Amino acid sequence: MDGNGRWAKQRFLPRVAGHRRGVEAVRNTVRACAERGIGALTLFAFSSENWRRPAEEISLLMQLFVSALQQEVDKLHQNHVRFRVIGDLSRFDPLLIDLIDNAQRLTAGNGGLVLTVAANYGGRWDIMQAVNRLRQSAGGSVAPWTENDLLQHLSLGDLPEPDLFIRTGGEQRISNFLLWQLAYTELYFTDTLWPDFDAGALDQAILSYRGRERRFGRTSEQLAAGTAGRSALG
Repeated sequence: MDGNGRWAKQRFLPRVAGHRRGVEAVRNTVRACAERGIGALTLFAFSSENWRRPAEEISLLMQLFVSALQQEVDKLHQNHVRFRVIGDLSRFDPLLIDLIDNAQRLTAGNGGLVLTVAANYGGRWDIMQAVNRLRQSAGGSVAPWTENDLLQHLSLGDLPEPDLFIRTGGEQRISNFLLWQLAYTELYFTDTLWPDFDAGALDQAILSYRGRERRFGRTSEQLAAGTAGRSALG
């Protein structure tokens, strides 16, 4: 979700105004995904590299996170959304950690959209913590492991791999996000700044996705014959 600061700068506003507007874009996007029957949405809210930003901005981001949890979790629960957070939470304030834990417990049984927020998250961190967990579960054994063995310990190991990756703000890189899971994901980059991202922008991304041929190593002829073995986004 890129472009909050630039959105504010274009309007001669402080950066926090862009972040506040970005929260509204989150709310609208979650609603749009639920309405379109999308099963899972993962938002990259705060990367492990974002700690390099000015301390004042980090503090404001944490306050916005707390405020959003306090205001939105009950609504998410009422709409059957399952909420979860992935990342290294150890650096967060205890109040924020408690709010995250309470939100996850409250919505754990919901069967609607799975909404995941990646906070203090990095794809390399995710792979390394999965390796360490795998080693612990194997009792230190160095026997050959499979991809499936590692997958079970990744932060999103219980969800299907993403069909579509969307990055706003004009940048064309994945920036250490879900490195393992994005191996076969369709990538979509838009110049739209995150605060301006709405249901229409989401539909444009989905339309682009639906126009692509996803072969997963197969040929177009095999796909035409119905042997792809994987369905597209609903």
